[in-house]
Amino acid sequence: MSRRVRRKLARRGKEKVDLPSYPEIEDEKLSLDERGVVDWTRLPDDTVIQLFSCLNYRDRANLSSTCRTWRTLGISPCLWQSLDLRAHKCDTSTAALLASRCTNILKLRFRGAESADAIINLQARGLREISGDYCRKITDATLSVIAARHEALESLQLGPDFCERISSDAIKAIAVCCPKLRKLRLSGIREVDGDAINALAKHCCNLTDVGFIDCLNVDEMALGNVASVHFLSVAGTTNMKWALVSQHWIKLLNLKGLDVSRTDILPSAVLKLFSSSQSLKVLCALNCPSLEEDTSFAANYSNKASLFADTTKRERNVFSDWRNSKKDKNLDEIMTWLEWILSHALLRVAESNPQGLDNFWLSQGAALLLRLMQSVQEDVQERAATGLATFVVIDDENASVDGGRAEAVMRDGGIGLLLNLARSWREGLQSEAAKAIANLSVNANVAKAVAEEGGINILANLARSMNRMVAEEAAGGLWNLSVGEEHKGAIAEAGGLKALVDLIFKWSTGGDGVLERAAGALANLAADDKCSMEVAVVGGVHALVMLARSCKYEGVQEQAARALANLAAHGDSNSNNAAVGQEAGALEALVQLTRSPHDGVRQEAAGALWNLSFDDRNREAIAAAGGVEALVALAHSCSNASPGLQERAAGALWGLSVSEANSIAIGREGGVAPLIALARSEAEDVHETAAGALWNLAFNPGNALRIVEDGGVPALVHLCSSSVSKMARFMAALALAYMFDG
Repeated sequence: MSRRVRRKLARRGKEKVDLPSYPEIEDEKLSLDERGVVDWTRLPDDTVIQLFSCLNYRDRANLSSTCRTWRTLGISPCLWQSLDLRAHKCDTSTAALLASRCTNILKLRFRGAESADAIINLQARGLREISGDYCRKITDATLSVIAARHEALESLQLGPDFCERISSDAIKAIAVCCPKLRKLRLSGIREVDGDAINALAKHCCNLTDVGFIDCLNVDEMALGNVASVHFLSVAGTTNMKWALVSQHWIKLLNLKGLDVSRTDILPSAVLKLFSSSQSLKVLCALNCPSLEEDTSFAANYSNKASLFADTTKRERNVFSDWRNSKKDKNLDEIMTWLEWILSHALLRVAESNPQGLDNFWLSQGAALLLRLMQSVQEDVQERAATGLATFVVIDDENASVDGGRAEAVMRDGGIGLLLNLARSWREGLQSEAAKAIANLSVNANVAKAVAEEGGINILANLARSMNRMVAEEAAGGLWNLSVGEEHKGAIAEAGGLKALVDLIFKWSTGGDGVLERAAGALANLAADDKCSMEVAVVGGVHALVMLARSCKYEGVQEQAARALANLAAHGDSNSNNAAVGQEAGALEALVQLTRSPHDGVRQEAAGALWNLSFDDRNREAIAAAGGVEALVALAHSCSNASPGLQERAAGALWGLSVSEANSIAIGREGGVAPLIALARSEAEDVHETAAGALWNLAFNPGNALRIVEDGGVPALVHLCSSSVSKMARFMAALALAYMFDG
C-alpha cells in the first residue's frame, strides 16, 4: 500500500500556517477505515483547532498529548492569543514553563501580586491587554517593570480591589513606556498627581478611556489636559473639587461618557458640564446622594441627553434595544463603555449594601444586572453575575438572603441566564455563575427553579472541574440545594455524591473553601438514609475522617464533624455508625475536636460522638480514646454556651454512661456537677439530655451520692415539676427513683 504525504495547513485569520505531516500515520488511518473505527485524527485541521479553541488551557494541553498531530495543532499560535491565569498559582517557574507558548499572546488576565511578578517571565512582549485583580500588594516596581517589558500595551486594568501600594510614580512609568496605551483603569490609588496625568497626556496620544476609580485624590485640573479622552470614570473617588471640574474639563472636546457614581457631585456641577460640553452624551451617576436628594434635578437632567430617539421605552430594555438595532460605531463605543461602567458600579453598590435601595434593586437593579449578563464582554458578564451573587445576601455570617431580591432574579428569567453562563467553557464565567446560583438557592423557591431547569446536573458537572474556583462555587451550590429534602435524591442521581467526595481528595491541601463546601454538602446529604449509604460506598467516610484528622481550618472541621454525625445517625437502618467508628483515627480525631476553641466545631464533634456512642464497640473505643475526660471538660466549659452545644455535650455523656465502667469514670472525672448545671438550663432539649445522663449515672451508688452532694436533687425535682419537655420530666423522675432506691 503506497503512503501518501500531505502537507497540512492551519488557518490563523487570513494567514496560512504550514504544519508538519507524519506519513506513517496515513497507513494507520486507512486500516482504521477498513475496520469501521472512527479516527478523530482525520478531522480537518481547522476543525480541530476550532474545537481546541472551545476548551480551557488544561484540556487543550491534555488533548495535545494524545498524538503527534494534535500536539502540533495544540501549540498553534492562534490558540494562545489570550491567557487567563486567575485560577492558577503562577509563580516565576510556572511562567518560565509557559513562556514557549506565550510568545504570541495578546491578552492576559491574572490574580495577585505573585502572578504579577511572574508576568515578565512569560516573554510575551507583544501583549496588548493586561487585566489583574486582587492587586493590593502590587508595588510600583512590579508595575513599572511590566510596563517597560510590554511597550505595545494598549489596555491596562487593575481592580476592582484597591491598589494601595501603587503611586503616581508607576503611572508616569506606564505613560513613558507604553505610548500606544488606549485604556487605563486603576482602582484605589491613594493619589494621582498632576505630573502623572500630564505624563499620560504627553506620551499616550491615543488614550481614550481613563478610569481612576475609588481613589483618595485625583488632580482634577490635570485631567483637563488629557485631550484625547473619550470616556472618563472617577467613580468612588473622594476629595474631588467639582467647581474646578466644571472649569477645566471643558477642554475635553472629545469626552462622550463620564462616570461619577458614588461621589458627592452636586447637581449644579452636572448641569454645568452638560451645558458647556458639546460632546458629552452619557453621565453615569449611581448612588450619588446629592443628586438623589435634589427632587428637581431629575426633571432638569432627564432631557439633557438621550441614546435613543424613542425615549418612551423602559430603561430596563435599553441594552436589548441597542443589541437589536442597526450597527452604529459611535453608539456601540458608548454602550460598550457603559456596560463596563454599570457592571462595576452595581457591584460596588451591592458590596457596600447601603440602606434604602430595596426598591431600586427590585424594580431596576436586578433586571439591569441580568441585561448586563447578556453582554458580549466577558468581564462584564462575570461582574454582573458577581453582582447578582452579592446583592441578594443580607447576612454573610448566617447565610441569609433577601427573598424578594432572589425571586426578582427568578421572575426576570435570571435562573436560565445563569445556568447558560455556567455551561460556558470559560472558567471565569463558570465560577461566577455558580456562585450566583449557590447564593440564590438559599431561597427555597429559587432552589426549586434551579432544580427544575437542570441546575443540579450542571453543578455536579462543574464540581468535577480541575479549576479550584469553579469546583468550590459548584460545591457551594450543591451545599445550599441539599438543604431541601426534595433535592437530595436528584443530587445523588447526578453523581453529586462522588463528585463531592472526589473534591475532598483532590483539594486535600490548600483548598479550605472547597473542602468546607464539599463537607457541608455531604453533611446535608448524609442526613438522608439512602444518600448516607451511598456516601459511604463512594469513600465518604474515609474522606471526612481525613478532614477531621488533618485539616486545621475550623469551617472544614465543623462540617466534617457534622457530616460524620449525620452518617452515624442511622444506626437502626444501615451500618455507617459502625463503619465510622472502625475508620482509623476517626474517634480520636472527634475527641480532639471537642477541645477546639470554636464552639461550632465542639458542638458538631460532640454530636458525632453522641451518635456513635449508640454502638457498643464505639462506646468503649471513645472512652479508650480519652472521650470521657474530653466530654466532661466540655460540659464544664459550656455553661454559657449555645443550647445546641450544651445539648450535645450532655447527650454524648448520656450515650457513654450506658456503660457501667464509663458511668463510674464520668463520676470520677467530675462529670456530675456540670450535668446538674446543664439540667438548670432554660432549653428543654438540654433538660432531656442532662436528665438522661444523670439517670444513667444514678444507677451507680457512688454517683448517686455525688448527685445528692452537688445539689442535684433540687434540680431534678424542678425538672419534674416545671420542664416543658415530657421526656425531661420522665428522665428526672427516674433519676430520683434510682438514686433513692437503695
